[in-house]
Amino acid sequence: MSKTLNKLSASLVAAYDRISTPSQDKTISVNPLVAEIATWYEKFRTAIDYREDEVILRSTIERILKRRLILGGNGQTVAAPLIRELVWARYFPDSSVPEALVSKVAEAIDLYLSLEELINKKHRFNSGLVNEWILNLLSAEIEHILKPNDSKDVMSNFIFGIFKDRITIPDDTEETRDLQTFIAVRRSYANDDLAFLRYHLFKQYFGGLTKGNIDRVAERFPEALTQIEYQFRYPAKDKIYSYIKNQVIPFLILDDVLRKHRESGFSITLDKDLLHFEVLSACNRRYKTISAKVKRGIIRSVIFIFFTKAIFALLVEGTFERFIYGYVIWSSMALNTLTPPLLMIIVGLFIKSPGRDNSMRILRKIDTILYDDPPELDPPLAVKKKPGKTGPVFWTLFILLWLTTFVVSFGVMVFILTKLHVNPLSQAVFIFFLAIVSFVTYRINRTANMYTMKDRKDNFGSLFFNFFFLPVIQVGRRLTMAISQINIILFIFDFIIETPFKGIFAFFEQWFLFLRTQREKLD
Repeated sequence: MSKTLNKLSASLVAAYDRISTPSQDKTISVNPLVAEIATWYEKFRTAIDYREDEVILRSTIERILKRRLILGGNGQTVAAPLIRELVWARYFPDSSVPEALVSKVAEAIDLYLSLEELINKKHRFNSGLVNEWILNLLSAEIEHILKPNDSKDVMSNFIFGIFKDRITIPDDTEETRDLQTFIAVRRSYANDDLAFLRYHLFKQYFGGLTKGNIDRVAERFPEALTQIEYQFRYPAKDKIYSYIKNQVIPFLILDDVLRKHRESGFSITLDKDLLHFEVLSACNRRYKTISAKVKRGIIRSVIFIFFTKAIFALLVEGTFERFIYGYVIWSSMALNTLTPPLLMIIVGLFIKSPGRDNSMRILRKIDTILYDDPPELDPPLAVKKKPGKTGPVFWTLFILLWLTTFVVSFGVMVFILTKLHVNPLSQAVFIFFLAIVSFVTYRINRTANMYTMKDRKDNFGSLFFNFFFLPVIQVGRRLTMAISQINIILFIFDFIIETPFKGIFAFFEQWFLFLRTQREKLD
């Protein structure tokens, strides 16, 4: 049984079929023993810096750039070691990165460093902010050089094409509507972080950075920065993001099918029986990865919280207790240290994979995405830039209710801890980390349900959750982001431990190469 693809879907399938195959040029190879050690180090390092899986590569590239450029490096001195470090850590399989890409990465590094220099010469601007932007843009650019023709970009453009006409902002321009839709798609489907979003909007604004337009880019950079940052603060951004986020699951599965059958996409999509089989198989494969993702998320979270907690427990809580009481209260310290990982492990035990009924809902959505014109998705969204004003009485009432949720949620914790005879500082530390654990657990639960198509209607359970736990999770989110920015352990790893550590890796790799050369002379 066959059915004709709609125009937009036909373009999508054609784009997947055009995605290039890996290059056959000479590639970069590393010593397997060095790579094994580097991989374990990288897993530990990324666990401390709590980020989404989709942005770990870019953030790693940025971290390496910071470390190497701070010593006065340039494209020629940084590009090759940077790529080698990425292959060591197995962000790319051994012998999969062509050596020809080293020169492209070097050119990009020099180009963005030149842009930074020009901006600082032309404008009285915050040099720290300019450097942050340059590192964001450059790290994203390098990832795209090393991973060209990423199917994530192809599918994101397809999703944007579907939703841009299903969203309207009556009191703003179509250009703003398109930008907000684009940002929401990149956030919800590709899981882009701020750096990636800056990069994509920078390219939208300037068309990319080249030697030919670098002066113009430097001249207009402050204007572009202001306009781009405004889009990230747009009043209606969260409603648009939520609308698209609730509908991306079928596109994730469709991407799996098209990547698996690259260069034969049309034959799959024109045979609905075969397509349905492949979609259901892709769903099952995705479901099987959930437990591994959750387990990995729990391990990374435990490491992140444990090392952050260790600083508080040993330097703050222990010092306070010894000063006030003359000794360390190990029972309260143990309670504060062990409770967070235990809570996350308990949550992991109750996570279940979606069933066949969920797969069938995904299948129906994919059918309408591919064959219907227009697809039958959620009803179109109309959202105002400036929402209707709430009367002062209701606004005051809402604020009071919101503050009440904080008082009740945190008050209950204080009451219980007081009954357990926990001292005030230990209570503060416990609540501090419980808030972080609540946010981390929420993210792990979101990972567990990332392929589950849900009904968005509120029920008693969701209202109860919003009232008692949402305030704690919001506080935890802010604390987690703050700790990620100021975590002293990250500074120690990046600039005190990692530099000599990677130097030792390079030495031993060269030593193993020398020994192999000497052995070959005996043959």
